[in-house]
Amino acid sequence: MLRWEAGPKPFDGIWAPWWYKSVHKSTGFSPAKKYPTPFPTSLYDMLEQSLPFYNMLKRHARRSSSNYLNSTLPHPSLPVPANEKLLAWVGDEIVPRETAKVSVFDSIVQGGDGVWEGLRVYGGKVFKLEEHLDRMFDSAKALAFSNVPTREEVKEAIFRTLLRNGMFDNAHIRLTLTRGKKVTSGMSPSFNRYGCTLIVLAEWKPPVYDNEKGLMLVTATTRRNSPNNLDSKIHHNNLLNNILAKIEGNNAGADDAIMLDKDGYVSETNATNIFLVKKGRVVTPHADYCLPGITRATVMELVLKESLALEERRISLSEFHTADEVWTTGTMGELSPVVKIDGRIVGDGRVGPITLRLQNAYKNLSKDSGVPIPTYEKS
Repeated sequence: MLRWEAGPKPFDGIWAPWWYKSVHKSTGFSPAKKYPTPFPTSLYDMLEQSLPFYNMLKRHARRSSSNYLNSTLPHPSLPVPANEKLLAWVGDEIVPRETAKVSVFDSIVQGGDGVWEGLRVYGGKVFKLEEHLDRMFDSAKALAFSNVPTREEVKEAIFRTLLRNGMFDNAHIRLTLTRGKKVTSGMSPSFNRYGCTLIVLAEWKPPVYDNEKGLMLVTATTRRNSPNNLDSKIHHNNLLNNILAKIEGNNAGADDAIMLDKDGYVSETNATNIFLVKKGRVVTPHADYCLPGITRATVMELVLKESLALEERRISLSEFHTADEVWTTGTMGELSPVVKIDGRIVGDGRVGPITLRLQNAYKNLSKDSGVPIPTYEKS
């Protein structure tokens, strides 16, 4: 049988590509394949080494292209432009922002299976570092993580990331520990045989709320998870419950949304713990449904140091509507006053005196305490 091997070949001439694509394929010299040839496994190592350089060149080509490769999405601007050139810790190395990625086989991708912490850097020190690490390791133990990095290894990853970025103040750290990569896709932790994945994302980030003007909150219809379903004491990455409430807040034009427990009592907001003041007494919801935040605990200590009455109990929504002062607490925003809830003005609509007093106390504490960022001979 007459046979002409598929081409084109170097000596076939300029018409060869057309001939092989049309005439040759139609003559039956070589039957068209249903599927393209799979990537040769012998070249896999070469592909793994060359892809980072290819992707880097591709990004440069995109930036220089006038139409950004005909993309329909505008190139987003960052809230803090300096973060465009940051370095992050992923796994066991520091990499540029553009290449800071985890495997598609990682549990954080497959099922949100990870734990996290948010920390702040003030004046060359990491505030409440030990407390955050305590909670992270407790959460990892509760989820039965195996091959967890040591406390000192996590600290070194944090410090080296800060040093490489030159971040010594006004920075926020998103610390994540996943169950790690799986050998195959699936839910079972028995597939996780590579050890945990550690991620240190440090950004230049001032407090995310306006702590002088104050916040506006609305009440979400989404209820806070019950400990019967998912214990809030585990600081896990499965945040859909909170995100659904945040969507409600966004749609209402509010800064955040208050979340109620199954019985209709206030638990927290989608992102923070919450306090009220009534007749000089500071009151906060018990932590049965909400995460007992580290900033929350810090503020509760400051309340007592300021010789103020403190109460932790169930609180109805109407008590927040009629409170003299309200504020939220969290690492991202610190201590943030609330001036309106569900369209109702809180107090006289301004930051209250007890709120201001505790804001100052918190500012002084964060300035004076924390774990200093060490230097390394080879950072």
